[in-house]
Amino acid sequence: MTDFTGDVVRLARELIALDSRSFVSNLTVADRVEAALPGFEIERIDYTDDAGVAKRALVAHRGPMRGIALSGHMDTVPDTGWQEDPWSARLGADGILHGLGSTDMKGPVAAAIVAARALPDSVPVTLLITTDEETTKQGARLIAQTSDLVRRVKPHGIIVVEPTALAPVRGHRSHIAFTCVATGVQAHSSTGRGRNANWELIPFLMEMKGVFERLRSDASLQDANYDPPFSDFNMVIDNHGAAMNVTVPKATARIKFRYSAKVDPSPVIQAVYGAASRFGVAVSEAREGFPPELPADHPLVRRCVDLVGKPAGTAPYGTDASELQAIAPCVVLGPGDIAEAHTPTEKVRVADLAAAVPILMALAERSAEG
Repeated sequence: MTDFTGDVVRLARELIALDSRSFVSNLTVADRVEAALPGFEIERIDYTDDAGVAKRALVAHRGPMRGIALSGHMDTVPDTGWQEDPWSARLGADGILHGLGSTDMKGPVAAAIVAARALPDSVPVTLLITTDEETTKQGARLIAQTSDLVRRVKPHGIIVVEPTALAPVRGHRSHIAFTCVATGVQAHSSTGRGRNANWELIPFLMEMKGVFERLRSDASLQDANYDPPFSDFNMVIDNHGAAMNVTVPKATARIKFRYSAKVDPSPVIQAVYGAASRFGVAVSEAREGFPPELPADHPLVRRCVDLVGKPAGTAPYGTDASELQAIAPCVVLGPGDIAEAHTPTEKVRVADLAAAVPILMALAERSAEG
């Protein structure tokens, strides 16, 4: 059996060493990915994100039409909390690869690329390499909406290689991101002439706390097929740099609500907008695609289960599958531990990355057989 360890490690380290946090351009990483795919037809999907930053998603294909697509993203979360160089791509003597994106998901992307390269030319394989997965899913959305190469190839299944410890995930939650803004009047706080936006925001937040608690207690808003069964309703607050002796002119609460396919999001949406209207808070939202979920007996799910020998489950987080499902049915299946993602000590076992390569190759080969 071919040992893919060396190839995977080299490429993963090169990708990790390049900064591609979601708020910076990923063009350097995209160039390195493209260079790793000689002999593939490449389609570049260039765009500028909402902050004016240049971004690029890639579609690559080799072989006949149809077949399977492997997908992963180039961007990472910020380097919050890191005490060592996040881009060191340090490889320990214990076979552990360290660095921002090692698990989520430059290591898995490297495994997918190595698997695609190792397939014979007679086996169709497509790569959907996205960016902005950690924020807006815009790279995946643009591939689904605009890719000419995808339309020609027509893959009949997609494997999103996010870290699942190589266990198939047949469904996951999607999110609605609410941005809730209260407005005050800025002044020196001692003068009594200002109005602190935080005091305007607090009554709204008290009702949002009630929504949070209801999601954890109301079975009609839960899905027993997920762990945890209740939906995420996570909030962060931003005073936009206001000093302690200034009445805050703008207070922003951002709330991420995740829900599965079986949960009706409308009661939560109505609660957010209703409270905002009552307390004078402005609300805007950004939505991912509908939560992707395949039945346990779907052919792609069964093929993955048969190959890896693990049952298919669901996941409480989200992936590009929420957008890519518009192209073809998606299963999430990749190396690494999702618990490592978004931590300041992110790492992945090299052996896990290498073990993914023959599995991804076998899925492509079996998909080519029909």
